[in-house]
Order: sequence, then C-alpha cells, then structure tokens
Amino acid sequence: MFYNLLITLITLAFLYSVVGLVVLLFKKIFGRKKGKWFSLKKIGTTFVAMIALVFVAPKTETAAQKAADQREEARSSSLAIASEQAAKKSAALASSRKQANSQTKAKQLALKSAKASAQSQAIASSKAAAKQSAAELAAKQASESKVKSANNQEILAELVKETNNHSSGPTKDYYWENGAAKITGFDGLKSGEEKFTADSQGRSGVAKAILTYSEYESSKGSRQGNPLEPPAWPYTNPKVAITYSLTGRTYHGYLYNRSHSIGDSLLGADSYDSKYNFTTGTRPQNVGANQNGGMRYAEETAEDYWDSHPNTKNTIAYETTPLYNNSETIPRGSIVDIKSSDGVINKEIVVVNSVEGISIDYNNGSNKTIAAISSKPSSSIAPVVKSSSSSSTTVNSAPAVSSSTAPTTTPATSPTVSGGWTVAPAGQVYVSNSNKYYARVTNPGNYRLMNQSEADNQGFTRASRGNQYARPY
Repeated sequence: MFYNLLITLITLAFLYSVVGLVVLLFKKIFGRKKGKWFSLKKIGTTFVAMIALVFVAPKTETAAQKAADQREEARSSSLAIASEQAAKKSAALASSRKQANSQTKAKQLALKSAKASAQSQAIASSKAAAKQSAAELAAKQASESKVKSANNQEILAELVKETNNHSSGPTKDYYWENGAAKITGFDGLKSGEEKFTADSQGRSGVAKAILTYSEYESSKGSRQGNPLEPPAWPYTNPKVAITYSLTGRTYHGYLYNRSHSIGDSLLGADSYDSKYNFTTGTRPQNVGANQNGGMRYAEETAEDYWDSHPNTKNTIAYETTPLYNNSETIPRGSIVDIKSSDGVINKEIVVVNSVEGISIDYNNGSNKTIAAISSKPSSSIAPVVKSSSSSSTTVNSAPAVSSSTAPTTTPATSPTVSGGWTVAPAGQVYVSNSNKYYARVTNPGNYRLMNQSEADNQGFTRASRGNQYARPY
C-alpha cells in the first residue's frame, strides 16, 4: 500500500515539474508573467522531492517486494506442499488402487484356480464314481448272471428228467412256477423295444422285450403275421394222438408248432421280426393240456395284467430263455421271467417241451409212440387255434374228430356269419377242447357245435371272457 503511494507521489511530482517547465518556457517566449503556481523555485523543489522519492522508492519497493515475495514464496511453498501432499495422496491412492486391483486380481485368480480345482476334483470324482458305478454294475451283472446261470442249469436238469420220462411236469399242464422272476440284461432296452438273439450254436436264444399296453391292445382282433421256421425246424411233422392225463381228453393233430418265445398277443407284428423268436415246440408245450398251460400260461399271465390295468403306463419286462441239453437242436423247455414295473407280476415260469406217450429225439425231432392211447372214454378233438394272438401258434390243423363220449346233436338251423364271426344258432354253442363254450367264433371248424343243454350236461362251462377268436354270450 505504502509503496503504491510513493509511486503515485513521484508520478505527480514528475508531472508537476514537466508541466511547470513547459508553462515557464511558454511565458518566457511570449513575454508573459510568471504565474503563482509555477516558479523555478517550486519546480526545483518538486523536482528535488521527486528525486528523493525515487531514491526512497527502491528501498521501499524492495522491502515491499520482499514481503510480497515472501508472501508469494510462502504461498508457493504452501501450494507446493499442498501439491506435494496431493501428489503423495494421489500416489498413495494410486498405490492403494493398484494394490486393491492386485489383491482383486489375486483373489480372482485364486477363485478361478479354486473353481478350476473344484471342477477338476468334481470331474475326477465323477469319473471315479462312474468308474466305481460301472464296476459295481459289472459286478452286479456278473453276480446276477452267475446266479441265473446256476438257476438255469438246475432247471435244465429237471427238464431233462421230465422230458426223458415223457412227462407233462408237476402241474400236468406242461409248466410250473419257480419263484420270483430273474430278469437280467434289460439296461439297454427301452419301453416298447425287443431283442431276439441266437446262442453260440446258432439256435434260438434269449428273447427280451419291455412290453406296453398299447402293443397288447393293437394286437387284438387278428394275427399280426405268419409264424417263422425256427433254426433246425424238423423235416417231418407227423400227425399224432396225444392223450392228456390232466383232462383225459385226446388231441389229434400235428406234433410240432412254430412256437413264439414272446407271443403275438403281447408283442404284435414285432413278434415276427426274427426267426430267433421261434422254437420247435410240441403242441402241449405251446398250449398245455387245456389250452391254458404251457407257454400259453405265461402269456395269459401278462394278458390278465393288461386286462386289469387298461391304458396303464406301466410296462412288463418279459424274458424267455430256451434251454438245450448240450448240443441238441430242440429245447427241453423254456424259462419265462415276467415282471411288471409296479411289481404286481414277479414270477418265473418253467415250460416243459414234452409229450405224454411220445418219445422225442431232441437232436432232430424224430419221434415214436411209446404207449398206446388210453382206451378210457374221452373226447377226441381237433387242434384248436389258440384263443388269442399269443405265441401259441399252430403250424397246421388236422380235421376235427367228433366227440366219442356223446353224440353231437344236429343243429336245427345253420350258423350265420356276421362281420367275420360265425354265430351259433339259438340255443346252441361252440365247444372248445378246453371244455368251454362260446356263442360266436372265427374258425368254427376248430370247435364242436351242440345244444347248450347238452354242453351243460357234459360238464362243459360257459367261457368267462372272450378273445379275438371266440366270444361268449
């Protein structure tokens, strides 16, 4: 402030001196009198004062400037310190951020590494578990296979005994039940799929299928194909007379049938896909002594389940294993394992491939009668086409033979045909060789037509249910 005042005074003194000198010079030139404001004395005094002020000013300026410089220096120093502090703070912040980023990256790397390690461990664990599971499954399958093989050998020994004795088995209906089903090798099969195989000698082997209700339903009404010749089908198939000890009745017809391992009524058209789904089976092996035994019993077990579970999504695992004695080409019988997905059915059925009174060579199918047909009065019947589209397939049929126990009453009227069915006249029925009678059939030549009263008198009974070949009233 003081410094500025000195500068102002010096400036005013300088201006006063200059103006005064100009005025004095003008008055001298033009002869004018001197004014009271301007004289050499006043101008000189002013000039001397200005000079003094000039000398005083630098000192003052220096002091002032020094103070200003000090203030500026202090300010600059403060700014420098602040800047330095800011720089340090910024550097610290940058370092902190860098450290934080580094820590974050380290954490991310650690997390990534841990995740990769966990994944690697999980994969390794999964592989180990899968390997263990596969090993356990293989061990389980090996164990089941061993058990089943031992079971099959035990059953085969019994079948050899029964067939060598020309026996119809313990039930006299060419089958017996053998506990729970022993299902194996179904892991690769899906619902509605089947698998037919040959054994090491090219004979029909194990047949497997996961059956569905829709297959059963679609097979109703008609046969889905023509039976195929199984491997080693006999060159000759003689007509024989077979007297059943269970019923006392005699069958007249062909000895062998092309027998399904998994029947038409269960598998439909797919049952004809392979010759390995067929074996050479005797007539009683196919349908038993009463049309409900042999392989037919196994099929009806599944059919009855479908009938009691209409439109069900449940499935049935069905496996048939023909059993051969050494290198023989005709099986001594078959094992049928049946298990429904809900566990309602869970049984193993053994079917005997034999004939009462007839000796069979299981190497080539040749045969001979070893006992005379019983002279005991019995009904002599023609072969009957199975009462459903099951595996019980008749190769050929022989002409019907009239009943020997009672005369057949001549129908008063003739049967009528309606929609593929042959309908018995009023008061009359068609009698099957299982001693059951029906009102309408598709193949009347395979039944005996008689008055219903006569059928009742002879002990024949009305069929409780029908099928695609015969229906009751």
